[in-house]
Amino acid sequence: MHFAPDVEETLNFAAVLLNTAPAASRSGRDELATLGELHDLLDANRYGGTRDRSESERRTVVQTRDQLRALWTLERDELAGGINEILRASNALPQLVRHDEFDWHIHATPLDAPLSERIRVEVALALVDIIRASATDRLRVCEAHDCGGVLVDLSRNGSKRFCSVRCGNRMNMIAYRERQLAVDA
Repeated sequence: MHFAPDVEETLNFAAVLLNTAPAASRSGRDELATLGELHDLLDANRYGGTRDRSESERRTVVQTRDQLRALWTLERDELAGGINEILRASNALPQLVRHDEFDWHIHATPLDAPLSERIRVEVALALVDIIRASATDRLRVCEAHDCGGVLVDLSRNGSKRFCSVRCGNRMNMIAYRERQLAVDA
């Protein structure tokens, strides 16, 4: 499944952001518990725009993460309603912009809008393309039985099942051991 590069980048960022929640993180803790963790995440994902680097900003990003996480597995019509609520609440006004090393792409908030608002709106706009393509089945929860991570499956055949190679390897090892026990029994 192919989307515009900025949409794919935003969807991948959304999955990374959502997987910092305690129920989904590798560490089992909130991986946005400090300002440093938030800004490391934003820097690693080349997330632009202004940041006020305050504790209040971190808390609102965590709230945004939780709000977006609740949308991730909704059915198409419910997801559309949630997206519309975000866009309405933010008075989103889509525009083509070019900044930093990024070519023309869509933003619906100014780069100096609050960080959490920019994240909500940019993810909502990326999810618009998911809805338009009838591809909500590409937004998934990891199939590893002990993982709450999310993923966006952008593969051609739609077969991605795990949020990370780590989860996939772990589940393959468990399946292998179960097969070996069956053979030995």
